[in-house]
Amino acid sequence: MRKNRISILFVVLFLSFGLFLSSSAYSSYSPRIGVWVTVFSPEEVFHSTENADRFIETCTYSGINDVYLQIYRGNKAYYDSEITDKTPFDRIFSEAKQDTLKYLLKKAKKNDIRVHAWINLLSLAQNQDASILKKYGPGILTIDQYGRTSLPEKVKDELDKYYIRENQLFLEPGDARVRKYLTAIAEEIIKKYPDFSGLHLDYIRYPAVVPFVPGSRFTSHGISYGYSETNTKNFKDTTGLDIETMAPSRENFQAWDSWRRCRVTLLLADISAAARKIKPSIEISCAVIPSIDRTYLTTFQDWTKWLEDRSTDYVVAMNYTDDSRLMKLNTDAILFGSFRKKVHIGLGVYLLKAKPEELENQIKYLKEVMPEGIVFFSYDDIASSSRLQEFFKKTFCDKNLI
Repeated sequence: MRKNRISILFVVLFLSFGLFLSSSAYSSYSPRIGVWVTVFSPEEVFHSTENADRFIETCTYSGINDVYLQIYRGNKAYYDSEITDKTPFDRIFSEAKQDTLKYLLKKAKKNDIRVHAWINLLSLAQNQDASILKKYGPGILTIDQYGRTSLPEKVKDELDKYYIRENQLFLEPGDARVRKYLTAIAEEIIKKYPDFSGLHLDYIRYPAVVPFVPGSRFTSHGISYGYSETNTKNFKDTTGLDIETMAPSRENFQAWDSWRRCRVTLLLADISAAARKIKPSIEISCAVIPSIDRTYLTTFQDWTKWLEDRSTDYVVAMNYTDDSRLMKLNTDAILFGSFRKKVHIGLGVYLLKAKPEELENQIKYLKEVMPEGIVFFSYDDIASSSRLQEFFKKTFCDKNLI
């Protein structure tokens, strides 16, 4: 009888200790809270010192400690560049009479806020007059197997009845000139603005198409990219396979897919190595689509390999949806194994402005599964909502998050 009592007592103590550990871990959960700030922001956070001050105050009040500040988009610089078109920067400078980006970075540092230089790499948006195109010509653009870019033409062709292309131009990562150019952009940013805590790499992928095909085995029934003359020639010179005449075998299809996947990975490796050489403490992060099979087979973002190779310190999954069940499924699928601590979850505030309770429920779910970081898109939706700011303050500024 005494043995039974001891056994029962042991079980109770064991379960209580486990619950204590679980509760303790949950109550001490303190994720990194980030926000994306676009160049289109009506808040114009670095157009004046007053705007920068207000921005820092809002972030501090809301518990935001990571800022992903867009400063390079569509091959245009919103910083003082000597490499590409800096018309946007010149316009801001003429209004503010100073480089207010430097002011914001100094201010953020004093307030323990990390600012990451958010740069759109392979996307040129709709900029058909991009500096890099003037320098190298249209041959550096990626094209599909039918010779078309990812920017739809004014006159639609037959395939446009069935497929939706991204409404923007993309550079070809398999072109060494592209990798060299984009690496130089990253180097310039770090050298000119050493107060940046990190580089946040966006559009480091091939274009997406709706509906998408899972690998080149299915390109007879869909659209895929990477078929520029330079990229296919390099593929042939390296593997001996001609993309137009090779046998339609699983091995050949996998070789072609692997080649394109490796071109994107090589771009990241080049930028990471160059950036860390200049500033060893720089954090490298990448924005990724929140679907492992889609990123691996369609846009060729092999982000699990990036994490394994430490080319990136962490990734931010753009888990934007107003379908909270889908958000949970995506989150559960990518928070796995050793990658768990290297995946931050991005939520689309812009989709939930009219449903703030749903956003709050998504945040509460993330508190349960405890990702390393939570990032919100975008700042304007938070700045314009006192309700959200209060919710963020209550949720993220209190050390005890229960």
